[in-house]
Amino acid sequence: MMLLKKSILLGLALLLPLTAQAGISEEEKASDAAVVLRELATIPESAIPPKLLEQAYAIAVIPDVLKVGFIFGGRRGEGLIAVRTRDGKWSNPSFMTLTGASVGFQIGASSTDLILVFKSRESIDRITSGKITLGADVSIAAGPVGRAAEAATDIRFEAEAYSYSRSRGLFAGVSAEGASLAIDDTANADFYNDRNVGPHQLFSSTNRNNMPGAGRDFVRTLERFSPAR
Repeated sequence: MMLLKKSILLGLALLLPLTAQAGISEEEKASDAAVVLRELATIPESAIPPKLLEQAYAIAVIPDVLKVGFIFGGRRGEGLIAVRTRDGKWSNPSFMTLTGASVGFQIGASSTDLILVFKSRESIDRITSGKITLGADVSIAAGPVGRAAEAATDIRFEAEAYSYSRSRGLFAGVSAEGASLAIDDTANADFYNDRNVGPHQLFSSTNRNNMPGAGRDFVRTLERFSPAR
């Protein structure tokens, strides 16, 4: 019993860093998301195949997803997601959160940059309608990477979403399956300086006039690696 209590207390202590991102401004998060996308998309050994990017309906970038645990663990991150509008261009981005919990033998902490590539509009409609769980509400798989994947002529993208990550710390890696995604209305209101802005409005617009520079940089990065279709 004493060991269990100590494990729970240590687990809670390790989970405290999950709240550290609260002090980071939305512009900084958007800027970090653009950097992550550029870096992960341009490394030949782990690049997202252009063939998959061409099929993408939406792309989410969540920098510094924190995962900590000691028997009881958790993970949390905040990033941006944008979708293709009817004319094939990338929409204004919306902020979103990723959260998850786990129980089992684990100890340590890690920070992971995560990119999620969604193929269908149905997946995004579920996110805008409420929180979803990857793997349960949306089928997800580890995305193929690099030159070998792009060279394979018979490669098929049958899952609804694909995940790409870059991990640091004590964990060997991180899986997106089991994580929950939700729109962050508070972050959107702060970023766009509009308390009435919502994901439906953002995802249907390509007007960047009221968007901070970091948001425009994120969209330009998307347009560079996944041009309008």
